[in-house]
Amino acid sequence: MSEIFSPVSVPAAAAPATGEGPGVRALLIGIAVVFLGLFLVLPLFAVFAQAFSRGIDAYLDAFREPDAWSAIRLTLTVAAIAVPFNLVFGIAASWSIAKFEFPGKSLLITLIDLPFSVSPVVSGLIYVLLFGSQGLFGGWLQAHGIQILFALPGIVLATIFVTFPFVARELIPLMQEQGSSEEEAALTLGASGLHAFWTVTLPNIRWGLLYSVLLCNARAMGEFGAVSVVSGHIRGLTNTIPLHVEILYNEYNFVAAFAVASLLAALALVTLVLKSVLEWRYAGDLAGGRAH
Repeated sequence: MSEIFSPVSVPAAAAPATGEGPGVRALLIGIAVVFLGLFLVLPLFAVFAQAFSRGIDAYLDAFREPDAWSAIRLTLTVAAIAVPFNLVFGIAASWSIAKFEFPGKSLLITLIDLPFSVSPVVSGLIYVLLFGSQGLFGGWLQAHGIQILFALPGIVLATIFVTFPFVARELIPLMQEQGSSEEEAALTLGASGLHAFWTVTLPNIRWGLLYSVLLCNARAMGEFGAVSVVSGHIRGLTNTIPLHVEILYNEYNFVAAFAVASLLAALALVTLVLKSVLEWRYAGDLAGGRAH
């Protein structure tokens, strides 16, 4: 009996994960810090330095242009449409994949990952082949006065394509780890499937859901390649913020280009901060769930 209740011995100090000495670890950390400084911190500093190189008045003048406001409005509009679509698709796809078995499940997972393996420019060209004047549906669209390319619908479609994996790929492993025992218990107690989703599934995935929506929104607002192909670069009409920055830079209006680009840089910084906060809350919820 004394052996059963004897305390478990705990090592005084955890052994290092690798056998490298302090010098090797310091070298690896130094390389990582230098790499981040050169390819992350320095470019961000250069953006803001160039944006304010002629003072605050020149910086603000970049946002007084009608084309700049048009680009900002279009970017916000596209994100406001694309993100909810991806949100609905991501929840539905992840719930189906994590909770059910059905034919074609592996194919669905592969299709979700497709935008990660296809160049954004190629995805834009796909929509040109489908909806362009010489495309598969181009003649029918022109006959009915419907314009997809070089207009808001084409930009939204291209943005949805390149961003729709973000929500699903974040929620699928989370739902698989949580399992379906809580939903089954709710159904056993008489709850409907929809009620179980709203009261059990959705609260359990809330931090992962917010995290994925945050990343999806950042990508939607910063997308360049696919949008560049389908937009037509019409100033004041179909240029998003990244396309407007490109035009300003090509016109050698560097201060205005970097000023508008600073909006995207600020978005990246805000996304990074919110991402860290959500990861902290997300990890805390997972740890609490395992403890219970």
